[in-house]
Amino acid sequence: MTMQKILLDNGETISYRERYGGEQVIVLVHGNMTSSKHWDILMDELDPQYKLYALDLRGFGESSYHTRVQGIADFAHDLKGFVDALGLDSFHLVGWSTGGAICLQFVAEYPGMCEKLVLLASASTRGYPFYGTNADGTPDLEKRLKTIEEVENDAGKTLAVQGLYDTQNRDGLKGLWNALIYTHKQPEETKYELYVNDMLTQRNLADVYHSLNQFNISGSHNGLAMGSNQAKDISIPVLILRGDRDYVVSEQMTQEIVEDLGANATYIPLINSGHSPLIDDLPQLTQRIEEFLE
Repeated sequence: MTMQKILLDNGETISYRERYGGEQVIVLVHGNMTSSKHWDILMDELDPQYKLYALDLRGFGESSYHTRVQGIADFAHDLKGFVDALGLDSFHLVGWSTGGAICLQFVAEYPGMCEKLVLLASASTRGYPFYGTNADGTPDLEKRLKTIEEVENDAGKTLAVQGLYDTQNRDGLKGLWNALIYTHKQPEETKYELYVNDMLTQRNLADVYHSLNQFNISGSHNGLAMGSNQAKDISIPVLILRGDRDYVVSEQMTQEIVEDLGANATYIPLINSGHSPLIDDLPQLTQRIEEFLE
């Protein structure tokens, strides 16, 4: 699949991968520290009846990053510009991790476009909290970060990961992913190297952390602010998938989504999977998605 590019009305250029298929369209929205590249094996595996698009979000992969991202809504607005530019008005969405939050915001703001939504290891409808760091490197749960400046200067997460990017520390990135994401199974060596190349394209790390920290479309207070209560506007079927040993997204975060979406949502734990079911058990993930979209 070759990369293509499309210019949005806001001046950002979005790169994307396209796999030809039938009349049903799926748009894949990646998460933090990845891009459309990380969807490659799922794009190869999904039934040929689906036509697939996977975009690089602003500041990831080969997409531009002219204007800093202020919140998850900015990514959702880019997604709207992307589907509009391609002339897509009816499709399914699959959002992984941060991509799940983006898809939730999109569906709440733009009803009538997405038919069904799949949330894979998604951030909560109430966001993903970021805390300061104690002197010993542990999270300071009494210090919820509030501003982009606080996020940028946090040594425990932002500066540590940004340092891996700045020094092109491939072994450090692999060590991080093996500790948190590829905990039981890693991609084959050649593909893993390509994924690390992909990680190193990210230019918006602090923006993403801050956006996740602020995100809240529930009707509840998330410890930082009251939510927008937009979750109640999501009326389409939603499939929530989370690996049963996900060390990034907690069961509590997933249950928050279930509570906020109510009867529209179906939650299915993925057995013996972590934060990347694509690597841990691609057949199980593919089966769950295809059964839901039938």
